[in-house]
Amino acid sequence: MGTWGMGLFDNDGAADLLDDLVAMPQDRRLGALRGVLSSAAAERDYLEAPEGQMAVAAAALIAAARADGTAPADPAHAPDLTVPEPPRKLAVLAVHALDRVLAPDSELAELWGESDGGQEWLAHLARLRAELAGGAD
Repeated sequence: MGTWGMGLFDNDGAADLLDDLVAMPQDRRLGALRGVLSSAAAERDYLEAPEGQMAVAAAALIAAARADGTAPADPAHAPDLTVPEPPRKLAVLAVHALDRVLAPDSELAELWGESDGGQEWLAHLARLRAELAGGAD
């Protein structure tokens, strides 16, 4: 699964997304996050783990960038990354993407469901979803 920890950014997909975001101008970052979230939310077939990992990381970045957000960004992997404050509709899209990541036909959900840390991972995602949904639904 390319995962080295329980954190929302502790995996290959998130690291790839962070690398891409750091390399692009700040004014393109929300568009890139929207693309990642839209792709995951719209997937009607099996959602592969890398796409799920990127969607989770994108959702965490959206939560952190909201004016009322308390979710931590990811200083360990991208300490200088900044994301402009997202519109409310991007938080709604992030909730839909997280719901898709947690669906039965998601490789990431399957892999975590088979691991010893699955319940803790689900708790991380539930907190992130709740923060994004706060006032966004």
